[in-house]
Amino acid sequence: MVDGAPYQMISAPVLSPTLTGWIVFAARLDDREMRALERLSAIELDAQVFDRRGDAWLTTDQGPDSAVLAPFVAAAIQTGAAAPGHLKTAAGDDLVLVKPLKSLDGQASAALLLRYPMAAALAPYRPLMAAVVIVGLIGAALVAAASFGLSRGLSRPIIALDDAARRLQRGEDVHVAVQTDDEIGRLAGSFNLMAAEIRDREARITHLALHDAETGLHNRLALERAISARLATLAPGEQVVVATLGLDRFTFLRGAIGYSLATELVAEIGARVQAQDPRAVVARLTTSTLGVVSDLRDLAAALPLIETAAGSLEAPLRLGGELIDIHLTHGLGAGDATTDDAARLVEHALIALDQARATGRKVAAFDAVAYGDPAGNLSLMSEMLEGVASGALFLNHQPKLDLRSGAITGVEALVRWNHPTRGMLRPDLFVEMAEETGHIRALTECVLERAIADQQALFAAGHDVLMSINISGRLVDDLDFADRAIARIQATGARMCFEVTETAVIGNPEAALGVIARLAAAGIAISIDDYGSGLSSLAYLKQIRADELKIDKSFILTLDSDGKDALLVKSTIDLAHSLGMKVTAEGVENRESLGLLSLMGCDIAQGYHIAKPMPLAQLTAFLDAWSHPAITDEAQSA
Repeated sequence: MVDGAPYQMISAPVLSPTLTGWIVFAARLDDREMRALERLSAIELDAQVFDRRGDAWLTTDQGPDSAVLAPFVAAAIQTGAAAPGHLKTAAGDDLVLVKPLKSLDGQASAALLLRYPMAAALAPYRPLMAAVVIVGLIGAALVAAASFGLSRGLSRPIIALDDAARRLQRGEDVHVAVQTDDEIGRLAGSFNLMAAEIRDREARITHLALHDAETGLHNRLALERAISARLATLAPGEQVVVATLGLDRFTFLRGAIGYSLATELVAEIGARVQAQDPRAVVARLTTSTLGVVSDLRDLAAALPLIETAAGSLEAPLRLGGELIDIHLTHGLGAGDATTDDAARLVEHALIALDQARATGRKVAAFDAVAYGDPAGNLSLMSEMLEGVASGALFLNHQPKLDLRSGAITGVEALVRWNHPTRGMLRPDLFVEMAEETGHIRALTECVLERAIADQQALFAAGHDVLMSINISGRLVDDLDFADRAIARIQATGARMCFEVTETAVIGNPEAALGVIARLAAAGIAISIDDYGSGLSSLAYLKQIRADELKIDKSFILTLDSDGKDALLVKSTIDLAHSLGMKVTAEGVENRESLGLLSLMGCDIAQGYHIAKPMPLAQLTAFLDAWSHPAITDEAQSA
């Protein structure tokens, strides 16, 4: 570098004959020199010389790409790259080669950079690429034309098959015409075979879905469809009448003739109904119940017709060589599309059948009033559980008089419910429903808790009485309930008596007797409630570990007027005493009955003549007055 400009130098020694000096020739590497160098190349090169000044590489040929080229030169010199590299410049992609130049000091302080534009390198190939594109377009056009011509022969049958497949999916009956023997023709033939198999299979499935497999009669789904079709065609004022035919004593009959003949019997009865009214739809609803819907449009007109037809339907049938008597009960339901649907009409007819059997009639129409409101009763159970949790249920207590001492020695706790919208509800209503719905345990545990609390309150007021509660037959054989009750009573030290009915033991006697024995062993008194009201069994009476026998009030109410009742009561008292049990008579409503019971040796009396069931506060006042009869006349009256 001379004065900041690059020079190319050539030196030669001067010998005469010894070395006397050097001769040096220098040529400045300016633009003219560089252009001359570029012309020496067979390709269009761009040459530049860079020199290092400190850490930077500079060139006298300052162009728009100098800022990009200088770092590239520095990196190439540092790595010693001998091969060209690619560099993106303002003009495009360039192929760039960097060669270090020799210097007088022997260091790499200058470099030659050669650039060759990629566009120039690819220029000879552009006509070839254009030719390739043109040939490709021509080939694509030829392929498209050939495909179009081929598709005209293939697409039509394929489109026909696609359309047929869609119609088959919608459940339509389809068939594709086979016109050729090639693959498409064979495919169309296979499709037609498949469609035929699907039609046959669908017909079999539909028949199974709408018919009873044993008798071949229609099933409930088919009956409801027929009812819905008739509801849709009703004129104003008309009804659809649905009848149910129940084969009485079916279980006994099936046990006598066998399952096979019993099923055949049901099918024969259905055939009889169909023969009387060919337009009717006869369906099997249960094993012993048929459903029928006909063209009858009025319930009042249908009743005498059903009663007339019942006689011919009950004519004896000969099956398996034996003559079988038939007894049928009929239930009728009717309605229109504005108030009922098919399922509801079938339900009403089935309920009417149960109502007819309950009242001993051969034919009965659905009685909505007698049926009541099951949905409302079901919601009542949910409300009862909420009442148990919130404390809405409460207890009334009826005193029990010891006829020997004249003292009130016990009370019976009776659950009561003042419903927020229905008012005071009869205990038999929600207690029986609690038994049927499985909520009786929650109710009984609630009563036990309240009874223990009330007994503690009475004890605090100076009255130590035995607290009796009723235990449902559904809980007599429930060992878990018994364990929880025993644990609660023992934890509180309560004096409790569980009143159970004798019939409650009959369902599962072994488990029930075991639970009763467990309760008795834990110190809980056991009372046999309502004795004499059912099928009293001396065998069970002997096995039950009981402390008390309560005579049903049906015997006590007429004790002073019916000699037989008096004899039965006296015999029961003597029997209970012989078995080591006390006797309680409930239903004492007059002085005469109380006197007779005392003469017969009865231990305890309970009834309205002594006191009605009362809340805890009133009971406390009553016991105070009974214990201290001289307080006031008003207390005696209370």
